[in-house]
Amino acid sequence: MALLPLVQKPNQPLIPFPSSNPNNTFTLNKAKNRTQMYLNSHHFTRRTSLILGPTLFILLTEKTANAFDFRITAPDQTLEEAQDGIQSHALSLLQVKELLEEESWKEAQKALRKSSALLKQDIYTIIQAKPGRERTELRKMYSILFNTVSRMDFAARDKDVPRVWECYDNIVLELNNILSRL
Repeated sequence: MALLPLVQKPNQPLIPFPSSNPNNTFTLNKAKNRTQMYLNSHHFTRRTSLILGPTLFILLTEKTANAFDFRITAPDQTLEEAQDGIQSHALSLLQVKELLEEESWKEAQKALRKSSALLKQDIYTIIQAKPGRERTELRKMYSILFNTVSRMDFAARDKDVPRVWECYDNIVLELNNILSRL
């Protein structure tokens, strides 16, 4: 029974709210004074410090964005950088053949994902720099190429040798098509 008064007592708000009567200036001033006293006191708990410290560090050191960036291109990648890197990334995509011949599936998947991601950035940057009438056909070819790369990744995961080689041949064909058009 001794705990009953403690349980029945409602939780006190951290910052008191003024009464609903706007003419009651005494209550408004009292609430403002309490709020100012709380904000001016430098009483932080460990929990507040543990949350506030890293948050302030992140907010003060990082450049914050105003919106989401849904682009596939690298933010600092120029057209010249994409054109310079496209040949080497295409070559590294085709060099996955050696890993596939050895049937080292995990390494082939890792190399495929890495080289295709870099090639994807390069090709997309170049497509975005093209005039609008050329983009639709290039985007179709782009889609076919990287859908085939995904199919080959799944085939390598399943160790489906005939499907892997079929996808590899299609990748070579589509890669030649798209590189000749860029």
